[in-house]
Amino acid sequence: MAESNSSIPVRRPAPVVGTTLREHVLAGMHAAPGATGDFTSLLNHISLAIRIINTRVRAVGLADMLGYTGETNIQGEEVQKLDAFANEVLLNVLDRSGFCGVVGSEELDEAQIAETHAKYVVLFDPLDGSSNIDTNVGIGTIFAVLRRTEPKLSRPSLDDALRPGRQILAAGYVLYGPSTVFVLSTGHGAHAFTLDPSIGEFFLSQPDIRCPRRGTCFSVNEGYFSRWSPEVQAWARWVKAEKGAAAPPIASAEPFKVPYSSRYVGSLVADAHRTLIKGGIFAYPADTQHTGGKLRLLYEANPMAFLFEQAGGLATTGKDRILDIVPTALHQRTPLVLGSKDDVTAFQQFVDGSPT
Repeated sequence: MAESNSSIPVRRPAPVVGTTLREHVLAGMHAAPGATGDFTSLLNHISLAIRIINTRVRAVGLADMLGYTGETNIQGEEVQKLDAFANEVLLNVLDRSGFCGVVGSEELDEAQIAETHAKYVVLFDPLDGSSNIDTNVGIGTIFAVLRRTEPKLSRPSLDDALRPGRQILAAGYVLYGPSTVFVLSTGHGAHAFTLDPSIGEFFLSQPDIRCPRRGTCFSVNEGYFSRWSPEVQAWARWVKAEKGAAAPPIASAEPFKVPYSSRYVGSLVADAHRTLIKGGIFAYPADTQHTGGKLRLLYEANPMAFLFEQAGGLATTGKDRILDIVPTALHQRTPLVLGSKDDVTAFQQFVDGSPT
């Protein structure tokens, strides 16, 4: 699977359940005129890193990987042992691939800039939801891949990473849950692959995922209710069908089914995956303590937004499309609201101050 500058339309084979991730990626490469195989190899390296991380996640209690390292990352968060392990695995595998000009991680103060003309940028959160590690709750890995603008003419720089999410070539996340699920998009739909641990291979299990147009669940940390704007508080009252709550003026032949059911894990990958498959809405709005939002734009919000749009959903700040934000810093934060089209649209109407 590879990007191409050719104007020839790319006809890709329909994904087939049971296809391995490697076969899927290779088929995409064969369908792209002028493909060099570099992009395909990079995705396979990322898959290798994921499988290595998965083995340690599955044995975390046995491998002395519980607890903290004693260090604090650039985000001001205590670093867990498994955080550090996942970060090192991804850095080492990506470095050995030889394809990365820029690598950015939640655990790095600054981006790693290569001394070569390598043409790809990889941005990742090595272990999302790591505060849940010690309680055996779902955690995950999130990543995005971009192509440098002029890889043959210039050396890599941070500017290669500071580009809007709409320029992403590929994005994915891995949920280490009851099964290990790898959701990937290279701009041709979103597909889920499930790891068969007996042979160490990912197999296509859910091709062409479509996020339902409307759901019945909302996922948000209501402990922050008092910090939200009045508009977001009004939305929260509406989804719970509180007495006297306003309703959004969204045009629809089918009324919303309120109250919504509340589902919140506290791990972006786990909450987003459920929302992607079942529909509904996930929201991490700005609040008085995090006026610019809490989640990281480049390696959390952008990859998730890319995947949700590929699956027919929406992803916004509450007002603006996530993938249109032009980043100014590696660790830039943003509010994030994603999910089913109708549910996200309803949220936006409350934020716009237009509910009836």
